Amino acid sequence: MFLDFFLLLRNDGFPVTLKEYLTFLEALDCDVIRYETTEFYYLARCVMVKDERHLDKFDRLFAAYFHGAQLVDTEQVISIPLEWLRKNFESALSEEDRKYICSIGGLEELMERLREIFEKQKKRHQGGNRLIGTGGISPYGAYGYNPAGVRIGQDGGRQRRAVKVWDRREFRDLDDSVELNVRNMKMALRKLRVLTREGVGEELDLEETIDTTSRNAGLLSLEFVPSRKNNIKVLMFFDVGGSMEEHVELCSRLFSAARHEFKHLEFYYFHNCIYEAVWKDNKRRFSERIPTFSLLNKYNGDYRCIIVGDASMSPWELVYPNGSVEHNNDEPGLVWLDRIKTKYPFTVWLNPVPREEWKWTESIGMLNDFYEGSMFPLTLSGIKDAIGVLKRRPTGHVASGLRV
Repeated sequence: MFLDFFLLLRNDGFPVTLKEYLTFLEALDCDVIRYETTEFYYLARCVMVKDERHLDKFDRLFAAYFHGAQLVDTEQVISIPLEWLRKNFESALSEEDRKYICSIGGLEELMERLREIFEKQKKRHQGGNRLIGTGGISPYGAYGYNPAGVRIGQDGGRQRRAVKVWDRREFRDLDDSVELNVRNMKMALRKLRVLTREGVGEELDLEETIDTTSRNAGLLSLEFVPSRKNNIKVLMFFDVGGSMEEHVELCSRLFSAARHEFKHLEFYYFHNCIYEAVWKDNKRRFSERIPTFSLLNKYNGDYRCIIVGDASMSPWELVYPNGSVEHNNDEPGLVWLDRIKTKYPFTVWLNPVPREEWKWTESIGMLNDFYEGSMFPLTLSGIKDAIGVLKRRPTGHVASGLRV
């Protein structure tokens, strides 16, 4: 039983042994849990995951194998949660319906109407085109369709058209242990080097040894110098969650390569655009946020800044206050990006979206123009081009002013 799941874990490189699999089966045979999906998941995770670094991979493989499965006792009454029924509802709209929805209006009008509906609506609403509900064409709710709406209480995005998201979404940290296919990334990042000699002499200086020995009339005198080390300082920002979920593996490879290549590496997470705060741990992104101004004061302008993200968002996030999809920001995203670009003249943006698709997303075009040719695709050639820009820019470069 569950042998295929065990083989799936092993074939994907997950560190699980036959002993742990047998322990898992023994626990099931001893009825240490109830026949319920959540308890089954936690039992499997408790037995098979030995290091927290592997939690994300286990979750992805578990979800892929047991997708839609529910363990039940055949003698008990099967109760289907309401959430399952909501997710099964999909709307079928004509082209005329879609054009009508697009004419609803801008961000301020959308939020004002939402406040009015909150005051009036007193009960649950399914379908429809006006109230807060599920499965309809209203601008407010979940599991429906509207190209300019506010998503409320939906488990993950589907069409990625929401203007705002009112939900406590959980993002995951990047896994710096990923080694598969990162060698070429390491070689590309290695070109970003500032080699200096610091510390205790541990490397033989052959020329100085010969010179000193000659001056000592042939008496050998070994001369040592500190090893040459790459002391480049790198500040990285990673976009996580939302549309970046499909690029997690690629970004993890980049993160792993950067951790191995740069001794002085600082990294932070953001969602869609950098605003007044970022975070170090996605599990604590609501409780342990770090003010962006603190970073600007902490790290000097010698740092090379690399921003990694798909730049795919509503243009409102870049040019309007309160345009953020998740919170009410006092200043537009471009204001904060301009502060970062001004403080760190060595700045590039790496985009996992293929370059040929950039023209279809307005926000990508806006940021590409804003960074004046310093946005590159997250490919080997793109990384090499970005490293070239980071190396050749003069230290005295001052970023251009904000253009909103």
